[in-house]
Amino acid sequence: MSVVHELSPGWLLDHLAFINKISYELHQHHEPCCSKSRPTSSVHLDSLHMDSVSSFGASATFVPSTSKPESDDRGNCEMFIQKYVFRSELFDISKPYITSANHKECQESKEKEDLVNDVKKEIFISINGKKRKRCVAFNQGELDAMEYHRKIRGLILDGSSQLIQEGLTSGFLHSCSEKPNKCSEPITLPLDTCNLSELCEMAKHLPSLNETELQTLQLMEDDTSVTEQDLFSRIVENTSGFTKIITLMGQKYLLPPKSSFLLSDISCMHPLLNCKKTYDVIVIDPPWQNKSVKRSNRYSYLSPLQIKQIPVPKLAAPSCLVVTWVTNRQKHLRFVKEELYPSWSVEVVAEWHWVKITSSGEFVFPLDSPHKKPYEGLILGRVREKAALLLSRNADVKELPIPDHKLIVSVPCTLHSHKPPLAEVLKDYIKPEGECLELFARNLQPGWTSWGNEVLKFQHMDYFVALKSKS
Repeated sequence: MSVVHELSPGWLLDHLAFINKISYELHQHHEPCCSKSRPTSSVHLDSLHMDSVSSFGASATFVPSTSKPESDDRGNCEMFIQKYVFRSELFDISKPYITSANHKECQESKEKEDLVNDVKKEIFISINGKKRKRCVAFNQGELDAMEYHRKIRGLILDGSSQLIQEGLTSGFLHSCSEKPNKCSEPITLPLDTCNLSELCEMAKHLPSLNETELQTLQLMEDDTSVTEQDLFSRIVENTSGFTKIITLMGQKYLLPPKSSFLLSDISCMHPLLNCKKTYDVIVIDPPWQNKSVKRSNRYSYLSPLQIKQIPVPKLAAPSCLVVTWVTNRQKHLRFVKEELYPSWSVEVVAEWHWVKITSSGEFVFPLDSPHKKPYEGLILGRVREKAALLLSRNADVKELPIPDHKLIVSVPCTLHSHKPPLAEVLKDYIKPEGECLELFARNLQPGWTSWGNEVLKFQHMDYFVALKSKS
């Protein structure tokens, strides 16, 4: 379970445990070295067992059981099982990102907030008989952000404190004095040798496929490979109960069981629409434009007009729950609430926050930092149904109202924009066995369809560790 604790303010999540509870097992048959006439047995490994109380640095163990192989057309062969787990060091955040001069920064923040009353009105001074606007410390966007922070500060602080205290009491979180000192070593991240977004751009020049070829590609039990053109033009499904490996431009990616994806950019979403499938929950993490992205050129961003063109109305089932990740820029928050959702016929029902903490329960950034905040927002909405549809629905089917101002508290991944999973915190607000879709995804989940031009990014094998194989 990724939900470690659930209290009235929200949830304390274990993102790493959620990834590792996925059965990343590769099952392969191979001929034994011994004679076929000699009796053989195969070792089947149970799911990976993680200590949910101390997942930070927790050890992984196998529980093997031996059984006779079933008789099939492969003859007398052994089952070779390789298990993978996500690299735990990518969640090893024991100290805040900003540790020096925190007190000074908070003081400066307070002093700036004290100036707000002086700069809310336009101040004019007389220079050479002319009135000119005085240069002030904050622009309107900064003033709006400070006012928003003032309103939600108590909610973030009080709710997080309750969940963090529960985590410390249970042992899931460890105070700095209790946690043994470890020599911090730099984390070597995988080289981005396969730029997925650039490949999506190149794939537009590939020969187009006919309608038959555009149908969903299902990876069956014995499939070992797919063509690269298939990966760019069709929804790919791993229908088996085991993990599959696919190779793209020489790079290997792990596909969890019962998952599906479409690797494309916003101009090539038609395979998703051609499936004629609608979804009961749609999670969206748009590439918002900001100054940092412009400077670093880390990823391409979309304009508000481009985001509005995402065909959510065609993908959403009646009463679909739409969840959009939003940065702390008030311009983006207002856009989602006042323009984006109305254009999709989605009614805003709640606003939640993801609060990022260390493994010792501290905010990753000072709560009152004027630059970066330790929280991000999620705007939740429901697709508005037409009156005829409302009357035709079964009166016994009642939707659980979605509470406002909930918190999702977790230790973030060090990988940029690797958001925490929402499947378990949303399950009470969607129908059982509902269809789930994530847009602008960077990883896959069992039971979900994922789309984006970097949809396989965090499925790269370099982000996983192979445990000792058994046969």
